[in-house]
Formats: sequence, C-alpha cells, structure tokens
Amino acid sequence: MFEKLADIIVNYVEVNKEDIKPESRFMEDLGFTSFDFMSMLGEIEDELDVEIVQEEAADIRTVQEAVDYLEKISA
Repeated sequence: MFEKLADIIVNYVEVNKEDIKPESRFMEDLGFTSFDFMSMLGEIEDELDVEIVQEEAADIRTVQEAVDYLEKISA
C-alpha cells in the first residue's frame, strides 16, 4: 500500500518518490495544500475503489497514517 500511495503522491507535489517516508507529513514535509490533499483522496477512492470518510481523513497527517487508514477500509 505504501508504494501505491507514493506513486499517487508524486502526481500532486514536486517530490521524489524515494524522499517519501512513512513519517513524512503531507503538509509540512511534502508541501501539500488542502486542495492537493483532497484531490489526492479523490484519486485514491477511484484507484482503490474505497470510500474515504472526510471527517476521518482530516485526522491523517503522515503517509503512514494514510497507509494504515487505507488498509483498514480496504480490508
């Protein structure tokens, strides 16, 4: 799931895939804006065929938190 998410992240911000770490924070470390983040969530929903709850997504700060959440809802 981490690799798949990293592939999607590089479409939204100018960061090298190898620089994306589990502890990377979307806003502070990767340079996401709120709009980038919400757009990425929409792509993830389409790619993984999952439904992301906006209130729960608001609590996601790091790449690992996103991976954990996606693994939970896609199980």
